[in-house]
Amino acid sequence: MTRSDIVWQYSSITRAQREQLNNHRSAVVWFTGLSGSGKSSVARAVETRLFQQACRSFVLDGDNVRHGLCSDLGFAPAERAENIRRAAEAARLFSEAGMIVLAAFISPFRADRERARALLPAGDFLEVYCRCPVAACEERDVKGLYRRARAGEIADFTGISSPYEAPTRAELVLDTCSIGVDEAAGRVLDLLREYGVIAARHWPL
Repeated sequence: MTRSDIVWQYSSITRAQREQLNNHRSAVVWFTGLSGSGKSSVARAVETRLFQQACRSFVLDGDNVRHGLCSDLGFAPAERAENIRRAAEAARLFSEAGMIVLAAFISPFRADRERARALLPAGDFLEVYCRCPVAACEERDVKGLYRRARAGEIADFTGISSPYEAPTRAELVLDTCSIGVDEAAGRVLDLLREYGVIAARHWPL
């Protein structure tokens, strides 16, 4: 919704100037997949490697965001959409600050992810699908969420009582059931290099 009484305030420092200072482009890498598919693990591994290469990055984790920014939201479809809308707007602001944003959200609905993509210029939103079947994620069940969902303790749980719509045009698909976190992180760094987010001098360390 456009507000006529609110005017966007532009920074005196441009995104291009921040990128020049950082020696890398900013971008949003959006990790999507079922709970337990490895999104956060891969995002944090990428963050560590980028830090070691003097790149400015930050992980926006779905659980962390729900502790604060989205603590008032549940998991019904409309609330999930609002959760992703807020997360995407936060990611956009981080990218304007010149950072590489590693956003790890189940984000089960394709339309919500497409709206997040539409906030950024072409090539600045890189969707990474952590592909892992429900059965494998349920077998891991690190947080015990699938067990609770099966017991009826958690409603609208993605993959059990709520659908997951897989990406149709992700920039990268990671079969996280067959490759480890280190290999997956390496492929994400390859993607960042391919899109010119990090330069050749950042690769390898």
